[in-house]
Amino acid sequence: MKFVLALLAAAISGTSAFTSVNSNGPRARAITQLNERQPIMAGNWKMNPTTEADALNLATGFTALLNELEDTCAMDDVEGCTEVVLFPPFPFISKVMDIVGKSGITVGAQQVYYQDKGAFTGSVAASMVKSVGCEFVLCGHSERRSLFSDSDANINAKVKKVLEFGMKPILCIGETQEEYDLGITQEVCAMQVSKDLAGVSKADMKDVVIAYEPVWAIGTGLVCDSDAANDVHKYIRTVLAKMYDDEVAQATRIQYGGSVTPESVDQLMAKSDIDGCLVGGASLFADKFARIVNFERQ
Repeated sequence: MKFVLALLAAAISGTSAFTSVNSNGPRARAITQLNERQPIMAGNWKMNPTTEADALNLATGFTALLNELEDTCAMDDVEGCTEVVLFPPFPFISKVMDIVGKSGITVGAQQVYYQDKGAFTGSVAASMVKSVGCEFVLCGHSERRSLFSDSDANINAKVKKVLEFGMKPILCIGETQEEYDLGITQEVCAMQVSKDLAGVSKADMKDVVIAYEPVWAIGTGLVCDSDAANDVHKYIRTVLAKMYDDEVAQATRIQYGGSVTPESVDQLMAKSDIDGCLVGGASLFADKFARIVNFERQ
């Protein structure tokens, strides 16, 4: 069962159900508005931490911070909750899930191979991560594209395989520094969305999340201007409208990723078409990621 951070208090009292958490303790609640699309915050641990003990300590620390909040709820019980997903390395998935699942945090896999089984040394099948309880899978992350030569054809096959096994893909797209400098961000994103979602039905799109991650901002400390990021998200919706229809375009959740921090999250999440964040480095610090998850809505 997926539990997520509640906005129930906002619906009842007009105040935010998000308590901003940092090393100095919780901050005052702020008045917010609920978006039609359910926000989703995800932490991608990448190849971190280096030991199981460190991974479990991180999961325990993050869970403890969320448990201090007054409002938690099951996603299926209350509308307007924020979904929280963690992507630990494969060896840590089950034990991390044992810790965070009790507090309603969902766990996913950082990637899968598109074949069901066979002589593919080092690969992991969708059925395997499904069997240990994963509900999400990252597909097309820029590090998989650049370091492991993950092509759009392979990413498309992975997206469809994840859907086939009843899980939800988070499709990562975004331009490189060179492409950004050439002014072809929209063209790159349109191509990746079109190729990577080829053959995905309208019905299946309800389970697809897109993460716009400008490659030049990942791990660099640079954050795409929130207005510029929102413009890209709006453009992605026009691509989805052409591929499917406006209903799909407006219903699909689109995250921003790329050096998201506690200092930048509120401005990003105040934008109309940014539905969440895919967080890398900051998700390795329990207090920082808790603050990001508990963003203040304007």
